[in-house]
Formats: sequence, C-alpha cells, structure tokens
Amino acid sequence: MGVSGARRGRWAARLVGATLAAWLAVAGAQDAPPMQAQQVSPSAWFVEGVSALGSPANQNFISNAGFVVTPAGVVVIDALGSPALAERLVAQIRQVTAQPITHVIVTHYHADHIYGLQTFRALGARIIAHGAAKEYLNSETAQQRLEVSRVELAPWVDQDTRLVEADEWLSADRVLKVGGMELQIKIVGPSHTPEDLAVYLPREKVLFAGDLVFRGRIPYVGKADSRHWIAALQTLLHYEADVIVPGHGPLSHEARRDMQLTRDYLIYLRKSMGQAAANLEPFDEAYRNTDWSAFEHLPLFRVANRMNAYNTYLLLEQQSGP
Repeated sequence: MGVSGARRGRWAARLVGATLAAWLAVAGAQDAPPMQAQQVSPSAWFVEGVSALGSPANQNFISNAGFVVTPAGVVVIDALGSPALAERLVAQIRQVTAQPITHVIVTHYHADHIYGLQTFRALGARIIAHGAAKEYLNSETAQQRLEVSRVELAPWVDQDTRLVEADEWLSADRVLKVGGMELQIKIVGPSHTPEDLAVYLPREKVLFAGDLVFRGRIPYVGKADSRHWIAALQTLLHYEADVIVPGHGPLSHEARRDMQLTRDYLIYLRKSMGQAAANLEPFDEAYRNTDWSAFEHLPLFRVANRMNAYNTYLLLEQQSGP
C-alpha cells in the first residue's frame, strides 16, 4: 500500500472508530438511568445514582450528588462518575436556576464522585477538598484506576478524562458563605477515606454525608478506618439534621435510623472479624461461621460483603498482632 493508501486506511480507521464511539454514546444515552433533580429543602437539591456497580450502561452513575442554590451562585457537592454525568447534572441545575456554579465541594476522591470534576473546572467553579486527598490523587494507584476505568467505562470515561486537583485544600473545618447561605464543611476523615468531608446547612437542617452514609445498601468499606468511621457517625448524629443526603441511596428523613444502619454494620464487621483474627481462625472458616442474616437482604450484599469482611479481618489481624 502506498503512502496515500496508508493515509486513507488510517483515516478510514479513525472514521470507523468515531462512528462506533458516536453509536455507543447514543446507545448508552438511551439506556442510561434517568437523572432527575429532587428538591431536598428550599435551597438544596440532589440526584440519586443507581444501586449497582459502575458500567457503560449506567455511565458510572452509581453515586449521589447535590447542589445548593443561593442568590449569588450554586454550590455543588460531588461531581459524579464521568464528565458526561457532570454535564447531565449541569443541565439539571439549569432547569432550577441560571445562577453560575461557583463552587464544588468534594466529599472524597473516589472515582464515582470525581470523574466529572473537569466539567465544573471548565465552568470556572472553585473546587474545595480535604488536603489528605493529595497523596491519593498523585499516586500510581489513582492513575492505574483511571486507566482501568478508561477501558471498563468507555466511552464515558476515556483518554480525555483526567484527575482534577482542588483549588483549595482543607486542613480544618471551613464555613463557606455564598449569597447569604452558610455551608459548614466538616472534616470527618479518616473514615471511609482519609479525606472525608460532610456538608451541613444549619438554616435548613440538611446534611450531605458523603459516603459515611450508605442508605439501604451495604457500604463499600475497602481499607477504611472503620473505627474512626463509627466515631464520625456518632459525631454526625449530634447534628440536628432533618434530612440526610447520603453518598449512595435515597434521601433520608430518618437521620438517626439510617446512620445507625451503616454504624451497626461496621460495628458487627469489627466484632465478628476481630474475634476471628484474635482466635487465629482462618478467614474462610470465619466468614462461613458468621451470621450475616441481619444484612444479607440489603442491595449489593453479595457483591461487597465478603470483600468488606476480608479487609476488616486483615486490618484487625494486623492490629492484634505482635
């Protein structure tokens, strides 16, 4: 094949690739779960992700995000799991208000909450996060996770998707005031992650709890500091919240009950796996012998519980070691 033929071949391949990507985008958009902003209070709204693992079919829409409308601008809490989702979130905000999006508060730097950040950065929003996230953000682990997501979540997460740093890294609690609205940003990590933040609106008694609260489903524990997570939930229980926006799951009007579900699950994990580790009981045997009936009816139990138990077993085994 001559030079012109090679060029035509490359051009044709790019055309086919672009056509396939466009087809996938259209097909995915048709199959993607709907996104509808739900009003939480006079000023606060949220969108609810599906209770599932991230996939091309759901565009990685597996977490919640919120926004607070003020006379001087909109504050967004979390950016969702892909740039396309963030664009859909912006469209939902535009149905509520024409005010500019001034800030994005990141509750933590897990992929399903941050891959949409670049969309808000392009709009000029100021991004606020906990400084403890910088270590993860600049790690090989974060980059490897992005590379895997570019394959497993294509075309919604692709080569143009990038990790975005905050404009303001917090090392202490912060009160953000926009248009007369006070948002209390509370450091509650290390819990689910080292960098957990919660956001409280005292005027309207709304708490955006991030992934400290998983409503009606098994939480993802990973390598979390479950002891501090339990303590952080106790702290959040002292807020006079009428409504909780969890990181995953439906809106909660029963703050104490829903926070206690996550707390009780973590306590049970630590107790059962801690006893097994202290008794030098092999994990597989310990897992089989543990009564999970109080939690096995919850969504994602079969997907997440064994991994949660194993990570907790390893953590407590290490803590009880010589």
